[in-house]
Amino acid sequence: MANTIVLKRRIGSVKNTKQITKAMELVAASKMRRAQEFAQHGRAYREAAYSLLTRLSAITEVNDHPLFVKRNIKTRLYVVITSNRGLAGSYNSNVIRLLAKAIIEDNKSGVKSQIIAIGKQAAQFARRLEGVDLVAAYDGYGDQPTSNDVRPLLSSLSEMYADKKVDDVQILYTEFKSNIVQIAKSLSLLPARFEATENVDSLAQVTFEPSVAEVLDSVTERLLEVQLWQALLESLASEHSMRMMAMKSATDNASDLIDDLTLAFNTARQSAITQELAEITGGAEAMK
Repeated sequence: MANTIVLKRRIGSVKNTKQITKAMELVAASKMRRAQEFAQHGRAYREAAYSLLTRLSAITEVNDHPLFVKRNIKTRLYVVITSNRGLAGSYNSNVIRLLAKAIIEDNKSGVKSQIIAIGKQAAQFARRLEGVDLVAAYDGYGDQPTSNDVRPLLSSLSEMYADKKVDDVQILYTEFKSNIVQIAKSLSLLPARFEATENVDSLAQVTFEPSVAEVLDSVTERLLEVQLWQALLESLASEHSMRMMAMKSATDNASDLIDDLTLAFNTARQSAITQELAEITGGAEAMK
């Protein structure tokens, strides 16, 4: 009897856990759909910035701009995007593993490493590293970050690079490919660079006011802004997708465990009933 009571309690506990993981799965799925839409729409802004810089590079020397100038790398800054919470599968560990490999390579090359952490998981990891400076830590920007949210961080990054406090800035984030595939990647933010595009016909007859140099300053700032913003959007879509898959797996495992425990409970109860019947039968025979 004691065995059946324990099994019954375990079944109830697993059912409660299943309800929680199912609810978290549904919440993550809802957030993932919105985050996926934002990420896909944000890619259009990035392409527009690339297109405009392609046009500007044809009429002025883009590489002379302070944020485009390349230097020998003595200090590298990593902007690491993770989540505030766990229960998201390998989402955080993939980015942190990528960061660890990059820091090891920096140490071998004699490059000093610095970190700006976005998300508590990255901050907790960075605080445990020796010889690596944690410049700043952000709790995150919510489920719908805007360009206004990232501008203070972008201003700090641009200022640090222009003042030669750092010689290279990398963004470590997770790119959203599909609900199943998400890839931890490193994006070079500074020195600024862009991918040349062929979609520049609409800019062929454009007159730049007040000057090409000032337009280049503004476009470069927008390029960096959209790259950082897009990395956040991709990371959010990946986080919610991986959390949804992790919670779905946990829910399925809970269902399997409930089935196994229920079978064990029924077996134990049947054994107890059989034993009681045998004792009654034996007592009846003894009375004869």
